[in-house]
Order: sequence, then C-alpha cells, then structure tokens
Amino acid sequence: MPKTPSPTVNADATPVSYEAALEELERLVAQLDAGQLPLDQLLSQYQRGASLLAFCREKLDAVEQQIQVLEGQSLKPWDAAA
Repeated sequence: MPKTPSPTVNADATPVSYEAALEELERLVAQLDAGQLPLDQLLSQYQRGASLLAFCREKLDAVEQQIQVLEGQSLKPWDAAA
C-alpha cells in the first residue's frame, strides 16, 4: 500500500499549519547543514526553505496584527513572569 505524501513534503504545497511549516523547515536546515545533498537538490531545498520561512513570517505577522487589535493597537512588552 503506497504511502501518501504529507502536504508539507511537496515542494510546491502550502503547509497545513505554522507548526508543520516550522517542522519541515527544521528538517531542511538539518539537511542543508549536513552538507550531504546533491547540488540539484541543494537549490530546490533552499528554495523550499525560503518559501517555508516566508509562510511562517506571514503567519506570525497575522497573529501580531490580531494581538494589536485586541490590545488596542499597541503591543505590550512580553513579561515572562506574567
């Protein structure tokens, strides 16, 4: 029985969530850091990583905008003790 690929594995697929994109990005960074990829895969993996990074930034920006709306247009400083 063939295994169906995850939507985050396809180089053109939009990740299903921020968490899925971040997980795939971490795997790609590990592969790139290992230096074991053939040259043709290196470029495509780098491009996929850039796409995932843009997706994550867009998600974070959207959440930040929602928080600004909830906080009256001014972000409060993060207080880890709160």
